[in-house]
Order: sequence, then C-alpha cells, then structure tokens
Amino acid sequence: MIFKGLIISMCMLLLTSCSALVSQNTGTKTQSSSLMTFLYPNESSRTVRQPEIPVLTLPVRVGVSFVPSSQWQHAGIHNKGQVELLEKVKRAFAQYEYIDRIEVIPSSYLQGGEGFTTLEQVGRLYDVDVMALISYDQVTQSLENNAAFLYWTIVGMYIVPGNENTIQTFVDTAVFDIKSKKMLFRAPGLSKLEKRTTAVGVDSVITEKSLEGFSLAVEDMIPNLEAELSNFKKRIKEEKVAKVEHRNGSSGSISLFMLALLVLTVFFRARPHSLTK
Repeated sequence: MIFKGLIISMCMLLLTSCSALVSQNTGTKTQSSSLMTFLYPNESSRTVRQPEIPVLTLPVRVGVSFVPSSQWQHAGIHNKGQVELLEKVKRAFAQYEYIDRIEVIPSSYLQGGEGFTTLEQVGRLYDVDVMALISYDQVTQSLENNAAFLYWTIVGMYIVPGNENTIQTFVDTAVFDIKSKKMLFRAPGLSKLEKRTTAVGVDSVITEKSLEGFSLAVEDMIPNLEAELSNFKKRIKEEKVAKVEHRNGSSGSISLFMLALLVLTVFFRARPHSLTK
C-alpha cells in the first residue's frame, strides 16, 4: 500500500512538472542590477563624504546608461534592448533647451568598474557632466495550473495552456552630478504582465514579455522623471540644492536662462519685420 502511494506521488510530481522538462524558465527567476553595489563596490568606496553643493553648467551634457547586471554576464537586458529603452529616456531629456546633448552609453562601459571612479572616466570619455543611471529588478514566475495535468501526452504540451506566467518589472533612474558625486533626483517605473502559455511556448513568451515589461516600466517612469526634473528646478531656486552657471562663465538660475532664451527668440522673430521698414 505504501509502495502504491509512493508510485502515485511520483507520477503526480512528474505530471505537474512536465514544463520543466522543456524550459529553463519555470519557477521564479530574477534578473537585476544594483545601483548601490555599482556605486559602492567595496568598503573603501563607502567612506563618509563631505557634503558638496553641485555646480551645474548650462547647457548640461547628460549621459544615460543601465547599471550593469549584478548577476552573471549574460543576465539582464541585451544590448539592442538597452539602446531601444535608453533612446526613450533620451527623448524625455532632449525636449529641454537647457540640455545640450544626451549620450546613450552601453552598460558594458560600466561593467566591472569602481563606482564613482568609473563614472568620472566615462564622463571624460563621453564629455558629459551628469549621468542618469537606470537600475532594475525583474521577477519572472512561471507556474503550472490545473490544465498541466493534460501534459501527460506530447500533444498536450503543445496545445494546452497549462502555465501561468507573470512578469513584474521595476526600474529606477537616479541622476548624478559626476563632479560632486551628488544625486540630483530619481524617478521609478513599474509594470506587470500576465500570460498563459503551453509548456513548449514558455521560453519564447518569457523572452518577449521580459523586454515588453522593461519597455512598459520605462514608459511608466518617464512622466515621473519629467515631474522630478521640474521639481528639481524649483528646489534650485527655493532650497539652493545646486548652483547654476553657464558655459560662458556667468552665473544664474535655470529660470533666468530660459527667460533669456525666450527674449532672444522674440527678438529674432521680430527682427526681419523691422528690417523691411
């Protein structure tokens, strides 16, 4: 009787884990990158720093990059996916007149680096003053539902949607002034996707939905990034969290800089009419 029960239990276990035979993505998987681990890779990098007010030189030159994966080298977002997502962030920054240019920087340039020392090196290489670093956590869960009992036939593994797949993605953009090593502001983004699949279709669906999850999380993050940027401009004026100067050496605020641009725009639009008189 005990032997019979053991056989039944083993059969049940086999039936409910058939998808694991055709996929490495069953169960719970996590891919992530850690901002803190990247910036402070060892004890010596975690020394107390003297507070320093950042000086932003307008128009600002910005670099955007993903924080390298904290797992083995092939984990995380592949290079093509990184570039596509970073271009979305670039477009969010590019609309502002006080930003000179935005450089998309592959995370491979930050891989195996030494925190702020690496940021300074990359800043010199790309000639940028500010870095927007995007860290992420993505949790993928693929569990078998009651329909998985039909996997006992090979046909069932192809046609029965016996797997419940959930992908939850979190991204966080932290913007740093490279010279002062001061974080200026940060903005999060979230997404959650669910999809039923057959056992054989798990891998392709997970791959597709993984990138889609990152894309949706970045899209969710961009309005938050714009709001934090607007709030930061107010904090410069009201709380003096940063000093602002221009590349010609004069000082001022972002609001004054934008006012000057507006005056110049009005002047040059009116000038052709005055010349015809």
